[in-house]
Formats: sequence, structure tokens, C-alpha cells
Amino acid sequence: MKVSINIFKSVQENASFYYDQAKKARRKIDGAKKAYEETLTKVENFSFKKKSKIVKDSRKKFWFEKFRWFISSKKKIVIGGRDATTNDILVKKYAEKGDLVFHTQLRGSPFVIIKAEGKKVVKEEIEEAAIFCASMSKSWNAKATTAEVYYVKPEQIKKEFGLPKGSFMIHGQRNYSKPIIELGFGLFEGSIPMCGPLSAIKKNCKKILSIKQGKHKKSDVAKKVRYFLQKAELVDVALDEIMQALPPGDCDVKEIY
Repeated sequence: MKVSINIFKSVQENASFYYDQAKKARRKIDGAKKAYEETLTKVENFSFKKKSKIVKDSRKKFWFEKFRWFISSKKKIVIGGRDATTNDILVKKYAEKGDLVFHTQLRGSPFVIIKAEGKKVVKEEIEEAAIFCASMSKSWNAKATTAEVYYVKPEQIKKEFGLPKGSFMIHGQRNYSKPIIELGFGLFEGSIPMCGPLSAIKKNCKKILSIKQGKHKKSDVAKKVRYFLQKAELVDVALDEIMQALPPGDCDVKEIY
């Protein structure tokens, strides 16, 4: 290392000059370290905020989530079977006096129940349950625009000898309707994927998606739904939960608001 000395100054003056230079350099190093640490903190905070926008939800599931379900516009639970086994469980275990039970004329239709829980079931809820029953039936894959749905009281449904799993005998008068097949999708309570009639989704969810019969695979539509929900609700919903909520077949999705 070479050191230049001013020959016109004394040894003490030269030493003092370099001592001052060293102090200035040290201050610059300390300042640079501080600036580096502050910048690093800002970057880490920025990264944290960006990551924390998407919230992964971990929650205890409701009992009705093992079925097809939605919450009516009047806040009643509406549940439907996914297959013969859940149809059987649904009717035998959950259909109670005061409830209404829906079914279509097609084989393989889900049974759908409005859980009254001591309250009056209004016309709007009957229409919603009929739409849900029709949309979750084979009519969806058949690309039918409507389907004939009927509803009865639980006491009119009997399990008679010889009937296969998920099938029941209906006694007495049936009440018929022919709803249009179309669904909405949103997040119930901000994080729970819910698919049901648009009127119920609009009442219970902030971000509304329209789900219609279409040509896209359900798995692809689920990814698109997830993207929309992440963008709007800032919640990362599991793909399998979205898949469970979607109707049984190809479909299309679009944002409403």
C-alpha cells in the first residue's frame, strides 16, 4: 500500500490529515450500511404485503358441505345429493317435517331439500331450489335450457322394498315447475365457494360469477373461477373445493360484478 506525504507539512500534520480522511470514510461506510439495511427492510415489507394479499383460508367445514348446497336468499340451507348414496342419506336422515323435497323427472336426479327449521318457505326459495335441482341434474350435461322439477313434503316419500339405493316412492300430490337452467358462483362468508341460483348468490356473495352450460371442461373452468376470486376477493380458494361446487359437466364462466 502506497501513502503520499506532503513534504511541506510535518509528520504530525500528515498523520492528522490521514486520520481525518479515515474518519470521513468510516462515516460513509456506516451511512452506506444504514441505507442498505433500510432498503432491505422496505423490500421485505413490500414482498410481505404482496404475498399477504392472497389469503389462504383454513377453516372447519360445515356439515352440509359434504352435499351439494347453497344458502337461499332468505338464509335457509338448501342441500342436494351428489350421487345415489348421498341421495339416500339426504332423504333418510335430513328430510324433516316442514321441509320441502325436490326432484326432477329424470333418472339420476339429485334430491334437493330446503331446510325450513321451523320457518315458512317462501315462493322465491321454492324457485331457487327448483333451479338448483334442475341445474345439478343430468339436464345440465344434456344442454337442456329447462327441466321439469317437482316438490313434495318429506312425509310423502317412502323407501319401499326393491327400490335401488337413492330411489324412493313418492305418494300423493306433486307440485311442478319448469325452471331455467343457470347458476351463479361466489364466496359465502368471504371464503366458502358456493354455487347456486343467481338470486341467492347475489344476496349472499360480493363477487358474482355466472355459470352456464358450455364447452369447457370443469377443471379448466375451476381454474378460471379461482383466478377471478383471487383477483376480486384476495382469497386463495382450493381448486378441489371449487370443483365440488360446480355443476356436473362442461360449462362456461363470466364475471357479472
